[in-house]
Amino acid sequence: MSIRLDAHMPSGPLAQKWDRHRFEMKLVNPANKRKHTIIVVGSGLAGGAAAATMSELGYNVKCFCFQDSPRRAHSIAAQGGINAAKNYQNDGDSIYRLFYDTIKGGDFRSREGNVYRLAELSVNIIDQCVAQGVPFAREYGGLLSNRSFGGAQVSRTFYARGQTGQQLLLGAYQALERQIAGGGVKMYPRTEMLDLVVIDGKARGIVTRDLVTGAIESHAAEAVVLATGGYGNVFYLSTNAQGCNATAIWRAYKRGAAFANPCFTQIHPTCIPVSGEHQSKLTLMSESLRNDGRVWVPAKKGDKRDPRQIPENERDYFLERKYPSFGNLAPRDIASRAAKEVCDEGRGVGESGLGVYLDFADAIKRLGRPVIEERYGNLFEMYERITDENPYEVPMRIYPAVHYTMGGLWVDYNLMSNVEGLHVTGEANFSDHGANRLGASALMQGLADGYFIIPNTIGDYLARSRPEKVDASHPAFKAAEGEVAERTKRFLSIKGKRTVSSFHRELGRILWEYCGMSRNESGLRTALKKIPELRAEFWRDVNVPGSDVELNQALERAGRVADFFELGELMCLDALHRTESCGGHFREESQTPDGEALRDDENFAYVAAWQYGGEGKISILNKEPLVFENVKLSQRSYK
Repeated sequence: MSIRLDAHMPSGPLAQKWDRHRFEMKLVNPANKRKHTIIVVGSGLAGGAAAATMSELGYNVKCFCFQDSPRRAHSIAAQGGINAAKNYQNDGDSIYRLFYDTIKGGDFRSREGNVYRLAELSVNIIDQCVAQGVPFAREYGGLLSNRSFGGAQVSRTFYARGQTGQQLLLGAYQALERQIAGGGVKMYPRTEMLDLVVIDGKARGIVTRDLVTGAIESHAAEAVVLATGGYGNVFYLSTNAQGCNATAIWRAYKRGAAFANPCFTQIHPTCIPVSGEHQSKLTLMSESLRNDGRVWVPAKKGDKRDPRQIPENERDYFLERKYPSFGNLAPRDIASRAAKEVCDEGRGVGESGLGVYLDFADAIKRLGRPVIEERYGNLFEMYERITDENPYEVPMRIYPAVHYTMGGLWVDYNLMSNVEGLHVTGEANFSDHGANRLGASALMQGLADGYFIIPNTIGDYLARSRPEKVDASHPAFKAAEGEVAERTKRFLSIKGKRTVSSFHRELGRILWEYCGMSRNESGLRTALKKIPELRAEFWRDVNVPGSDVELNQALERAGRVADFFELGELMCLDALHRTESCGGHFREESQTPDGEALRDDENFAYVAAWQYGGEGKISILNKEPLVFENVKLSQRSYK
């Protein structure tokens, strides 16, 4: 049976939808808020902000993270900045322009209402963070500074050198710790969610495993918020921390939550190239570097000279050549494919030939080294520590890598999934970025969801549904605990010969090869044959040493990789069915004469929301049509 996808989009003009919706929402009075418990899984920008804000409102909050501290959430790794439509530069920006840039950047595959609300709330986020003491960069006179990011011709990105995510997370962390100290939030670090408990069609709690002791426990609540980030680590090599995983949203999917647009994954153009066969992760170099760095390769194939010895007339600044209006600040999907194209032509740099130069010589000559150090000093230091090359003297070498996932659990305008009471925020949902996220918009979405949206909409859900009290003694919790324990014992009982990481690495190669920067029907069908075969071998021959009553990282990874196998297969199925190209989803069979993504709006202007079909059965496709009343669908161009 198919599921019902109702976005619950408010009526009325675009600019009035959120204010009208907030007025029409039902409220929970302060005395009654104390009677409600809300579970938040994840403590990054979306989760930490949501937990702190809901506790401030008076709710009892339980917050869970698998790290040893909330401040170690992966949001801390974001570098370049956060977008907001404040128009401090007086360069033509506005809420509507940020809305339009985001819709266009996502290749017209996101909801107008959600994206406009995001642009509208962006101006409040900056005020909130400044009040928390976030040390944004400032101009000489004390005003907040802005810089440019890909996909925009205005400067709207607020930043704190190359540490923006870290500084924003510390702001949210301080707010969260204040609530923990006051007793409104109970924090559960080193605890991983392993299942969602659904009773009478409503999310009523989670089952967790204590990663230190191995204890399996249940936690009941009136509502659950998942803020667990993206699933980029399905590719094995990505810019994500190794601990990042998809288990929370994947277990929710298997309990009935629809998974939207899983094939919409983002390849970031500015990462340090792979250096060896056994590398475990990749390092992102912030997109902000493309403000002053120029991207180029030698004009001739096989030119291995020192880049400083290659004269200007023998260089190809290919982004500036192909996209003169946006140049080096073309959106990520376009810049990534352009870099792959020149490397495929044999003009890539470095030993592997899988790299292009990001050169700051012109900027240093124009502005002086001190200015570049002030803007990007910590990023340059990080690059030199990793590569032993000084980017002030020689160009950086960069190459595209898996970074962000636009797909995620389906949510409506209230950020609630099709499972009542299950809310999803930040990168864990699909809602705002369509088929490609613009740079500096992830932090914007995480904080908008956490500080301003979910604290409003979750109250509306509680007031309307009035969920009955349920505790962890309910049979549904006991059944879920039993399933988690059985799965854990199964991992330990296989006693095969291959490590979890070896299986994960092989899965990642399949996905990168056949469902990476470009996809085609033949490759996707090959992947859909290879992944089930590898998964079967995993369940026959994986080796998970140790026990389940102690800290056991091999056991943690086994559960996450088992989920990645199933998610990877769904990603390929989604990519196979969507025979158009859009944003980060580039089907080789669907491109313009000059090699750009060619959409098929007549047949694919919808959200693909996949429903779990049962063990061993194919997932069921549900479609939410995308309606565009305020923007005109057009071929995306940055030339």
